[in-house]
Amino acid sequence: MPVTEADVVEALRPVQDPELHRSIVDLGMVRQTSIEGATAKVLVALTIAGCPLRNEITQRVTGAVTALDGIDAVDLDFTVMTDEEREALRQRLHGDPSATAGTNPAHGHAEGRAIPFADPSSRTRVLLVASGKGGVGKSSVTTNLAVALAQRGRSVAVVDADVWGFSIPRMLGVDRPPVVIDGMLVPPEANGVRCISMGFFAGEDQPVIWRGPMLHKALEQFLTDVYWDDPEFLVVDLPPGTGDISISLAQFLPRAEVYVVTTPQPAAQRVAQRAAFMAQKVNLGVRGVIENMSWFTGDDGKRYEIFGSGGGHDLAQRLEVPLLGQVPLLAELRAGADDGRPIVVAQPDGEAGRAFAAMAERVDVELAPTRRFHPELKLI
Repeated sequence: MPVTEADVVEALRPVQDPELHRSIVDLGMVRQTSIEGATAKVLVALTIAGCPLRNEITQRVTGAVTALDGIDAVDLDFTVMTDEEREALRQRLHGDPSATAGTNPAHGHAEGRAIPFADPSSRTRVLLVASGKGGVGKSSVTTNLAVALAQRGRSVAVVDADVWGFSIPRMLGVDRPPVVIDGMLVPPEANGVRCISMGFFAGEDQPVIWRGPMLHKALEQFLTDVYWDDPEFLVVDLPPGTGDISISLAQFLPRAEVYVVTTPQPAAQRVAQRAAFMAQKVNLGVRGVIENMSWFTGDDGKRYEIFGSGGGHDLAQRLEVPLLGQVPLLAELRAGADDGRPIVVAQPDGEAGRAFAAMAERVDVELAPTRRFHPELKLI
């Protein structure tokens, strides 16, 4: 039987928008289809003009339609959604601020919406990666742990909450800013991880000179105005120390798990414990310690403990939590952070890559919460 327009639409139904992760048919992006001999003509409405992933959509549409018997080519054309269509799309995906409770709860700072991850019914595990001081490699740990979780098939997002020392986009390999759909931010993705960062809103040479209330507001917008799409893990890179941002996030995310990064050096361990004690003071659970820069393996195969030894183990014992893993000191780890090639991608079978994979497995399986929330069950 000849291919029909309905066949083309059904072939396109599994095709997802690469940013919104929803079917382009269900999103109303497929506007017209027609058949002329062995060529299918398709008109797709992009969410915004200059869509950065237009080529990706082209490849996905072409591949899906040419898989039909009798279709050899696709004549694909694009249009752009109107302002009204973008508003309707944002309300559908992110919530309608006029919705009543229990119908389509809205999430977004501008209309006073709630933080979705604070809801007891949220199935997202929030991991706060903390350190007592800078320079211990906290951001590189955050990046590689997030990517390692994604490599396990998990849906992962990262909030770069280090608003003064933002570095996650560069480390993750993100090369474009968020897309804005009617005020809703769609986070860019790289290596299977979505992220938002102050780095998208301030130049690398621009200092962020903000007091507590402005920081609080910015973090609230990161959590509410961004379309996160209910990830399984939200990994938050905290700034060093125990300041305003850490306190705000404890208020915003009361069910978060805290993971403390330290080096083996006793002096660094003693500073790192302050971040852990702060978490306990604000009723957040410290779930584990990660020791970074644990040793350097020379060409002779011998381990050299440049920063001493035992800091991570001692801190874990004092906090009565597991030492999740030890990450060796590698030039490739530093280079990957600068070039946007996380070590778990560049060298997954290397010493550091295996360490992060093992930590991701422990976080995902061994430290998984035993209490389960089932929002579909309600008491009346």
